[in-house]
Amino acid sequence: MQKRPIRADDLFRIAMVSDPQVSPDGTQVAFVVTRMYRKENCYRSGIWTVPVSGGEPRPLTAGTARDSTPRWSPDGRWLAFLSTRGGDKPQLWCMPADGGEARQLTNLPEGVEQPVWSPRGDALAFVSKVGPEKRSDSDVRVIRTIRYRFDGEGFLDDKYRQIWVVPFDPSDPSIPEARQITEGPYEHRDPAWSPTGHEIAFTAARHPDWELGNLHDIWAVSPAGGPPRKITCAPGAWSEPVWSPDGTTIALLGPSDYRRADHANVLVWTVPAGGGAPVPRTAALDRSAGDTTLGDIPRFSSSPVAWDSRGEAIHFLASDHGNTHLFRVSLADNRIERVIGGQRRVGMVVPLPGDAGFVFAASTPTSPGEIYVCGPDGGNERQLTDVNREWLAEVELSEPEEIWATSPDGTRIQGWLLRPPGAWPGVRYPMILEIHGGPHLQYGNGFMHEFQMLAGLGYAVLYSNPRGGTGYGEEFAAKLHAGWGEADMPDLMAIVDEAIRRGGIDEQRLGVTGGSYGGIMTNWVIGHTDRFKAAVTQRCCSNYVSMYGTDDISYFTSAMSFGAEVWEDPELYWRLSPITYVANIKTPLLIIHSEEDYRCPIEQAEQLFVSLKVLRRPVEFVRFPNESHGLSRSGQPRHRLERLEAIAGWFQRWL
Repeated sequence: MQKRPIRADDLFRIAMVSDPQVSPDGTQVAFVVTRMYRKENCYRSGIWTVPVSGGEPRPLTAGTARDSTPRWSPDGRWLAFLSTRGGDKPQLWCMPADGGEARQLTNLPEGVEQPVWSPRGDALAFVSKVGPEKRSDSDVRVIRTIRYRFDGEGFLDDKYRQIWVVPFDPSDPSIPEARQITEGPYEHRDPAWSPTGHEIAFTAARHPDWELGNLHDIWAVSPAGGPPRKITCAPGAWSEPVWSPDGTTIALLGPSDYRRADHANVLVWTVPAGGGAPVPRTAALDRSAGDTTLGDIPRFSSSPVAWDSRGEAIHFLASDHGNTHLFRVSLADNRIERVIGGQRRVGMVVPLPGDAGFVFAASTPTSPGEIYVCGPDGGNERQLTDVNREWLAEVELSEPEEIWATSPDGTRIQGWLLRPPGAWPGVRYPMILEIHGGPHLQYGNGFMHEFQMLAGLGYAVLYSNPRGGTGYGEEFAAKLHAGWGEADMPDLMAIVDEAIRRGGIDEQRLGVTGGSYGGIMTNWVIGHTDRFKAAVTQRCCSNYVSMYGTDDISYFTSAMSFGAEVWEDPELYWRLSPITYVANIKTPLLIIHSEEDYRCPIEQAEQLFVSLKVLRRPVEFVRFPNESHGLSRSGQPRHRLERLEAIAGWFQRWL
């Protein structure tokens, strides 16, 4: 069968795997499969299992709602999970691990997040929002806190995440009564039971000025409730606590310097469970812990650190040169070794019992993601799922070509060139430069449906990691500080020049696009050069002065990024704002923005659009209602399709 290029509507053919969880006996993996549905304009996900030894996966839930977050009970007999069956908010459910009728465990108005079993299997801790009761019919909001709305959540209405505990009795079919065990006007997250079950650790900023910064601590509270105790005794942006097997130590994540958290490496730390100052464990790697590799299809969950069974080492993900890999740090000497590598994005990793190996999700530029298992040192790897087999047999994908360029100041920049599938030697193709968001994230060897779609339309697609990105060390990330646009545009031009030098590129037909920080840089680039013949800016910022206070985070991030508050150095903010150079823009520009984007408010797009219209420049504005900053990754399926079609249509019109 002749293969075809990828299309925009292949969004509805791709299955997304996520959240693998290993049964306590190490024989089964539960995982989530999510699909988008065009007619119903919705996502649906189901929970599946597959033997670790290999075999055909089987569904445990029907996948007619949003079933997610499977969690095995300690005895392996039950599988708890979240589901939207019966309502819009996910509730906690539980079912026999070998299949059967599911029973509901919660019915809370704000739904449930982050469920975790107690060591004895007689209760589950989780997170749910709590707020004041609405006392009138008025729809008027009175705002008293600086953190009053958040992208993707909307107006918060004085609701705060709290830690809850719900008992589990398999013989009682009724919905049990859940207990709230934390309180106060603070956000509580990341519940983690101690091995004895006597305490639950969690992340919270329980101090008066918590809204004005990023200081968080690790706390512990009794499952019965009561005053929590603080574990971390040094300032930091601490999160994601994980108890050691003997309960004496807690592993956690935090930046190397919370005052520079925008570009500082996130490290793995340990702290005595009884309290103390955290000790850094992974500084020598000079990479940020966690998965910072971008993708528009994989729905990998955040992967916390994981102890070995003896409490002698900690396993963690880190992003490196366009990849995300699994590493191990020995607590005896802080020696670090790579466990799972390869040219790929490794997602959520879960250890097998007895240090027998790992189960993990991974994607590549030509695979949206599957579940794998490997030995304790990364060897003997086997693929356990093949959920996209039929679709991949239909489509023709391009393998990216890794390239490097040298910026004028000598900085080396890594990039990838994705040529059209079946590109003919000697033929010069139009090229689109894709600029990543963040800016402290990275492009690399994850799956990008958008890139493959553009390549299928006959474009070469160039993507790279200019200074400021993760994956190249803290010094590389810090090179963007207080220099957005000025510092990294030379990197982008250098990688474009290198791609053209390699041949097969029509340098008279160049396009540029990007979202979030990539949208900022799209605006900046076309305000400083006319070499691009078409541009698409998405969820962008254009004016850092007016953005301050109209978005959801700049009140504590701007000073970290620019070294000063807006009133302390307004000239810097204005100099770095792309709107300052709007009169220079002659490139035909399409502006794509979500109307409920609170990270980069739509007024940023409106300023740019109106200015260009007054200047009588070619510009169009596409507004997506009821969407947030995450449109390209988690928006309504039809809107995601229309976004891709708008991008493709603009480049087809002007290139």
